[in-house]
Amino acid sequence: MDSSQIASLSTSLSSYQLNSQVSTLVLRKALDAQETAAVDLINQIPQLPSNPAIGRNINTTA
Repeated sequence: MDSSQIASLSTSLSSYQLNSQVSTLVLRKALDAQETAAVDLINQIPQLPSNPAIGRNINTTA
């Protein structure tokens, strides 16, 4: 291996490491956004009434 090949390999490895770090940061941002969306959806679920019998039964006899 001559010095130009070593320099080229070093540059390639540095570029690969940078690309890997950028990909990890983008993935982390995407996961954070999904977590926020999931929390918002969970918070939009209506709360159950204080008396669980209310609104759960239908009287079908007349």
